[in-house]
Amino acid sequence: MALKERINEDMKAAMRARETERLGTIRLLTAAMKQKEVDERVDLDDAAIVGIVDKLIKQRKDSIEAFQKAGRQELADKEAAEITVLQAYLPARLSADEIATEVRAIVAELGATGPGDMGKVMGAAKQRLAGKAEMGQVSAAVKAALAG
Repeated sequence: MALKERINEDMKAAMRARETERLGTIRLLTAAMKQKEVDERVDLDDAAIVGIVDKLIKQRKDSIEAFQKAGRQELADKEAAEITVLQAYLPARLSADEIATEVRAIVAELGATGPGDMGKVMGAAKQRLAGKAEMGQVSAAVKAALAG
């Protein structure tokens, strides 16, 4: 089943079960998906949807940090619950070792030699590892690989 279909089925199931928090998060995801489809006039594939989910999770993590600094733990908890729902739509993530191995392979393929090649390597890494790894971890692995 395609990811888009799975999200729609999960939304229907959440409606039937009257899971308001889960339903709200899934609706937020579908709204983001529809917005991207309308803005770019495309039909989203699974990789694009994973990208949207990644972006939403990053936004939630930033919000949690801000809420905790402001002493609003109840709002931070709500955002954490949304992250849990969203993570169900992500594929299995690569470990730090697997990310480092992939990055070394990309560096070797491109013949990158130093920090000046960071952009070129990150571009290739984003294409290859999109949805499989958090880009912050990938960036750190690329910096380490290019540093020597």
